[in-house]
Amino acid sequence: RCTSTVHTFPLSFSSATMLSAARHLSRRLPSVVAATSGQTRSMGHAQSFHINTPDNTPETYFDFTEENYHRVNKILSKYPANYKQSGIIPLLDLAQRQHGGWLPVAAMDKVAQIVGAAPSRVYEVASFYTMFNRTKVGKYFIQLCGTTPCMICGSEDIKKTIEKHLGIKNGETTKDGMFTLLEVECLGACANAPMIQLNDDYYECLNAKSIVELLEACKAGKPPAMGKWGSLPMNGQVSCEGPLGKTSLFEVEAPKVDVTRFKEGQVDPASVKAHMAY
Repeated sequence: RCTSTVHTFPLSFSSATMLSAARHLSRRLPSVVAATSGQTRSMGHAQSFHINTPDNTPETYFDFTEENYHRVNKILSKYPANYKQSGIIPLLDLAQRQHGGWLPVAAMDKVAQIVGAAPSRVYEVASFYTMFNRTKVGKYFIQLCGTTPCMICGSEDIKKTIEKHLGIKNGETTKDGMFTLLEVECLGACANAPMIQLNDDYYECLNAKSIVELLEACKAGKPPAMGKWGSLPMNGQVSCEGPLGKTSLFEVEAPKVDVTRFKEGQVDPASVKAHMAY
């Protein structure tokens, strides 16, 4: 507990007075830091700075494939020519997918070059959003939700099971490069806790048995396909339905969405609500 006295200063005070006050406060800080230094949960935060590694330096070669350059042009066509920087996020996502799930600094530099921005502007985006991985991750990137609803429903048991089965700890990657485990903050599937995000996909309603089955399916290269609603509860239920199944809204017809609506990559803002079945 910090017990330092609160000092008040007159409206005008010298630099020497400010420096003296700062030194006085700094002598009080170690006790506060020591009290919190035992916290080890990473919460999915990555370092906000770059450290060169043999496969990740500014000189490392990166360029989009010919196929992805077509996607780059489609992305940039959505924005006015003087607002190309609006495409930084989708271009970083495209680069990350091409590069096996993570972003080397050379890929960020390439995006900066394409949109005509300073590299630092792209680094700001890549280091802010946790969807971007600036260090190498496994083929299957396991993000385990550890926030309150999942924790209450057994996420700690799920984490221990994953660690034991794969032989890794939180924040580590298996030696064969297949799996990376990272405990993160809420992933928004609280109704079906506990859950993980495996690359792009949500696997929910997990227990010790079903998480091992999921890991083994991934090892065999056959991760279970997503369900009708874009996620997969591993206990057999449909979406967020309870143990009794659907109990209401039987008279409401499900909206019909044309799955080919954006096939050519064209989006007309005037009709987007109709396309999304609003």
